[in-house]
Amino acid sequence: MRIGELARVTGVGPRLLRYYEEQGLLQTRRVGTGHRRYGEDAPIVVGHIRTLLAAGLPTSVIRDLMPCVEGPGPELNRCAAELLLEQLHGLDGRIATLSNARSALAGLVAATTS
Repeated sequence: MRIGELARVTGVGPRLLRYYEEQGLLQTRRVGTGHRRYGEDAPIVVGHIRTLLAAGLPTSVIRDLMPCVEGPGPELNRCAAELLLEQLHGLDGRIATLSNARSALAGLVAATTS
């Protein structure tokens, strides 16, 4: 499948598809003319990438998770558990930091308006 067709099928622009390829998330091969050709499973892989990005995962983590992804869902094997837990704990830490910052800022606002 050519890049234009993959873009049409997935709704993801060619530029972003090339980025996924550069990041090692999407495999392609080059034909004699130098054009990219994607496998039949490329739309499913792009769907997996989009789902994992929507969960807030960076492309470097997604690259490490791709061997653990199966099915059209995507479904993740147990090999993803440790990495996902690490990302979840990191997110929890960032949320706590933001919550503390918000409380401190709200205190400053209250002090200036009373």
